[in-house]
Amino acid sequence: MRVGPFVSRIRQGLADRFDLLPKSSQAILWAVVAGLIFSAMNMMMRRMTLQLHPFEAQFLRQFFGLLVMLPIVIGAGLARFKTASVPRQFGRGALHALGTSLWFFALPHLALADTTAIGFTGPIFSMIGAAYLLGEKMRWDRWVAALVGFTGVLIVVGPRLAGSGGWYSLIMLASAPVFSLSFLFTKLLTRQDNPSVIVFWQGVTVSILSLPLALVFWTWPTPGQWLIFVIAGVLGSTGHFCLTHSLKAADMSATQSVKFLDLIWATMWGFLVFGDTPAGATLAGGVVIIGATVWIARREARAAAQQRATDAAAGPGDRA
Repeated sequence: MRVGPFVSRIRQGLADRFDLLPKSSQAILWAVVAGLIFSAMNMMMRRMTLQLHPFEAQFLRQFFGLLVMLPIVIGAGLARFKTASVPRQFGRGALHALGTSLWFFALPHLALADTTAIGFTGPIFSMIGAAYLLGEKMRWDRWVAALVGFTGVLIVVGPRLAGSGGWYSLIMLASAPVFSLSFLFTKLLTRQDNPSVIVFWQGVTVSILSLPLALVFWTWPTPGQWLIFVIAGVLGSTGHFCLTHSLKAADMSATQSVKFLDLIWATMWGFLVFGDTPAGATLAGGVVIIGATVWIARREARAAAQQRATDAAAGPGDRA
């Protein structure tokens, strides 16, 4: 039996089944995978910011994310990665560079629970921005899912919040709306560029913009640290590829409650890598988070099915 054709058939079958899903469900699945990948990368980056200056770690993360894409870019041809608007790509890159600068700078100074709790304010900013800047319809169930998911996060981190981060907590909090603006900008860019182009230009723009601060605090990494940055580059580019597909597939507000699953991934990595045993509050909050995510996923799938039925009943002439 030839393994290659067999694997190709399985892959094609899964792709066909995925294409049959409602766009909102596809977006949620892309977001779930992105969150899992980013949680692994963030674990590596926190370790690196304890060993190198945060601004150097920020640049190397972005630079290696760009480097790992170069073989794909060269193989496909640079013309396929031409953007419809270089200024817009640099505008989005500037936002993302600012957000990552704030995030990396505060990261080594905060407890992990504090960092996680502050980061989960992002979906709220994103949903508000999607309503006011993108004109997305904010249905009541999306707000409920986001607020219930945020409640689950508070259940987990509330007993462990040290509150000792001082100004670093405010710096980390400031990164949340900046990242939300960056993701809103990405949503706009998906109307003109495909996800691969957006991820490639993110690597270019953020690497350029973050290099000056990295040079100020530069120290040469060890071979082991170089390897970690290579792995982080692969994870980062892959995660942003999945995230951009999610933003392209459906309304941004439809997937924001899935962001709260990141806490589950962080708990999983902590157990597998560091041997951390989840506390009772973590398990209780996780149930709330998963419940909110499953509920909104089912609501989105049902709404999409009803819309398709309505469109089919109306007929082409009625929709002209």
